[in-house]
Amino acid sequence: MLTVIGEGLVDVVQRSSGIEAHVGGSPLNVAVGLARLGHPVQFVGRYGRDAYGESVAAHLRASSVMLPQGPDGLPTSVATALVDDDGSATYTFDLAWELPGLRERLPFMLQANTLLHTGSIATMLAPGAAEVLAAVEYAHPASTISFDPNCRPSIITDADYARRQAEKFVTLSDIVKASDEDLAWLYPGVDPLESARRWLTLGGAEGPAMVVVTRGAAGPWGITAAGEAEFAAPRVEVADTVGAGDSFMAALLSGVVDRGLNGAQNRADLRALPAEGLTALLAHATRAAAVTVSRAGANPPTRAELNRVEADAEEVEVPTT
Repeated sequence: MLTVIGEGLVDVVQRSSGIEAHVGGSPLNVAVGLARLGHPVQFVGRYGRDAYGESVAAHLRASSVMLPQGPDGLPTSVATALVDDDGSATYTFDLAWELPGLRERLPFMLQANTLLHTGSIATMLAPGAAEVLAAVEYAHPASTISFDPNCRPSIITDADYARRQAEKFVTLSDIVKASDEDLAWLYPGVDPLESARRWLTLGGAEGPAMVVVTRGAAGPWGITAAGEAEFAAPRVEVADTVGAGDSFMAALLSGVVDRGLNGAQNRADLRALPAEGLTALLAHATRAAAVTVSRAGANPPTRAELNRVEADAEEVEVPTT
């Protein structure tokens, strides 16, 4: 069982032509991405007993994501974008992030867990962030831990606080993914790759085995104890970039699971992953993100779709003779 803990919300886009609502939230998108890639995954978050909450639950169930807890009495979190006729947008947020009683339920929820992923608002916004940290600490002795800060400066405005909070999770994580924009905001004036190299040292021998930096069209870069690697992003006609980083994260974790490297008992093997293995993981994740940006919204690929993309890429990269 894989577990994702974090926020689910509804993105409401208001234009002069009308209103559209879509289910979102970075951790929720990762859970959907993992499920579509064929992994048993449960999503631990919150949503309300309202119409938006029903849409969140329906969206998760449509991709076979398990929901170990039901709705609560608070409104479902909403991010509202007001889009002007020139395309510029202003955002407002109505967020409720708390997970009362989570610590007591962890022994049941995580009894068969081998990987726990979290990140974004869930790891920064009180009071729920403290519960998420407690869940990571509980899971760490048995599970691979992954973290994506996916910073939201419009919500968490204090970069010093966000940096301290992110480093708590990095220290406890085996796999960390961040965008170059995340790292530039957390560590202004520092090369994002240097910040990633420093993150690899946090926690010493118990810290991250892998830190990956996404760089948009420049492609991802990553580092392990065995060395550094990067992969060129393929050219693709972009519909939008919504959910691209989350699809990348899901496929990166999927690649780790496919290689049997999940679970705390496999930490030494994950840490020993050679540069060519890291390159293969970056390629797998990049191709998943490319599928997502080629179509509207946070719509990650299924395993069958990603397999076809990878088969096509292999034909181009290794011509037959």
